[in-house]
Amino acid sequence: MGLDMGQTVLQLDQFTQSVRGDSDAREQRLTALLNSAAGIDPDTAAAKTGDTKERPYLAAEVQESLLGAYPPPETPADWVVAGVDGSHIDVDRHLPVACYLLNFGGCVLTYGSKPDATLFSEPHLATAPEELYISNPKDENQEELVSGTILGLVRSVKELETLANTVEQCPPDLPVLGLVDGSLVMWPLSSQTYRSYVSDEIIGEGLLPAMKRLEKLSDSRPVALAAYVSYPRSTEVVNAVRCSLCPHDLGVCTQSCNNRRSTQQPCSGANDFLDRDLFQELLEPGWRSPVYKTNSSVSRESYDEANKVHFFYVNAGEEIGRVEVPQWVAKNETLLSLAHGLVWDQCQRGQGYPVAISESHEQAVINAGDRRVFRRMLTDSLERQGLSAATSQKDRSKRSPWV
Repeated sequence: MGLDMGQTVLQLDQFTQSVRGDSDAREQRLTALLNSAAGIDPDTAAAKTGDTKERPYLAAEVQESLLGAYPPPETPADWVVAGVDGSHIDVDRHLPVACYLLNFGGCVLTYGSKPDATLFSEPHLATAPEELYISNPKDENQEELVSGTILGLVRSVKELETLANTVEQCPPDLPVLGLVDGSLVMWPLSSQTYRSYVSDEIIGEGLLPAMKRLEKLSDSRPVALAAYVSYPRSTEVVNAVRCSLCPHDLGVCTQSCNNRRSTQQPCSGANDFLDRDLFQELLEPGWRSPVYKTNSSVSRESYDEANKVHFFYVNAGEEIGRVEVPQWVAKNETLLSLAHGLVWDQCQRGQGYPVAISESHEQAVINAGDRRVFRRMLTDSLERQGLSAATSQKDRSKRSPWV
C-alpha cells in the first residue's frame, strides 16, 4: 500500500492552521527585533561578531553595518553574464561497473549594443580510478569513494572550473559576471565526517584554483564571481543580531543557546527567524543588504584570504535571494557593484530568478528519461563487448514487481 493521502492531508491542515495562528505574534516579535537591531552601531556589531567561533551558533561577521539597505547601481552600457550549472548520475551499486556521469550546462549572454547568446552542454563520464576515488597522498590505503555528498561537492568544483573556462572565452573588452547556482561554501566539509585529505583535494586542489583563475581575470577588466542561493534558509545574520544584542558571557551563551534559538533574553527575540525574514521587511526590490563575511569553519579555515566567502541579500522582486562572493569581489567597490547590479538585472529578466542560471539549468538537467536511457546505453555497451550486464536481484525486483 502506498502513501495514505487522506491521513496526510489531515496532518497538513493541522500544521497550516497552527502556522496561521502564530503569524500575528511572529510579526510583532520581528518588528521588536528589527527595532532593537537598529540601535546597534556598526562598530559595536563588528566588534561583537568579529570572533564568534566559540559560540554555539553560526553568526556572520559584520563588514558594513548590522542591518541596512543599499540601492541597485546602474548597469554598464555593454556587459556579459556567463552562467554554469551541473547535474549528475551517481555511482549505482546495482550495476556491474562503477562510473558516474557529470553534465555541465552553461550560457554566455551578451547585453547592450551587440546582444548575443551562446548555450552549451558538456557531459563527462568518469570511469578512471583517480576520478572514482579520492586518495590520501600520504597513505595510498586511505581512499574515499566519489559518490553521494562527495560527488555533489566534486560537481560544484567542476562547475566553477567550467565557469572559469567560459569566462576566459568571453569578449575581452566587456565586464563579465560569472554566475553559479548554490553556495561557494563547501558546507558538508564542516562536519567531522570526512578526513582532511578529502577537504584538501576538493578545496585546495579544485575549488581554490578555479576561483583564483577568475580573480586573475579581474586584473585586466571587471570580472566578478557570484553564487546565487534562491529562497535561502540561512540564519547567519539573525545570529549576528542575536550576538550583537547579547549581554551575557560565553558560559551563559554555551548553556542557553543553539543555532536556532536561545532561552535567555534579549537573545530569545531572534528565535526561529531566518535571514530572509529580516530583509523581506528592510529591502525594496533591487536593493541589497550590507555585505557580511561568513563564519563557516570551511571558509574560515580552508580558503585563502582573497577567496574567503562574503555574502549579501538582495530583494529579487519575488523573493529574498542570497548572493555569495569571494573577498576579492566584496572588497572591490567596482566588482561588488557589478555583482549587485547584474544579479538584479538578471532577476528582472528572469521573473525573479537569474535568467543565466535558468538557461544553464536547462542545458545541464538530466531528467528521469535521460537516466533510463543512460542505464540502457551502459548495459548495451557492455553486452556489445561481450561483458556481463547483470544487475542485483534487488534492482530487478524493483523493476519487475510481483503485483
